[in-house]
Amino acid sequence: MAVAKGLEVDTALVRELAELLDASKLTEIEVKDGDRVIRVVRAGVPVAQSYAPSYAPAPVAAAPAAAAAPAIDDWKTHPGTVKSPIVGTAYLSPEPGAAPYVTEGQTVAAGETLLIIEAMKVMNPISAPRAGVVKKVLIRSEQPVEYDEPLVVIE
Repeated sequence: MAVAKGLEVDTALVRELAELLDASKLTEIEVKDGDRVIRVVRAGVPVAQSYAPSYAPAPVAAAPAAAAAPAIDDWKTHPGTVKSPIVGTAYLSPEPGAAPYVTEGQTVAAGETLLIIEAMKVMNPISAPRAGVVKKVLIRSEQPVEYDEPLVVIE
């Protein structure tokens, strides 16, 4: 067993699942053991991940003037929300000091890179699922992100 950031990961099991994924031509396999979940996904470059159940984030204080911008919880159900397909660290630009891939108000084409998520030392581009205008960037660069966490809203 290897230990990564306080989380015990059975690397032999992850390796075995990855081999099973290759042999069966599947794109994803998930194993649950109580509260632990190990999920191996192939999306262009194979990415293996292990994660514990997510916990509810600490409540965020509401802004004094409730403007037209919805709360972060409202973005989770917005039809244009792009969610994280993996657990990792999000980067809004290709390198430190560089311009971000996208900014709020920018028009994007389907397939255009919105950001990258580093998982298991692999940089995974997150692309726009459709063309539109970036309404909101919900994360900051170098922020850890969870599976299914809202990242960007495109309208």
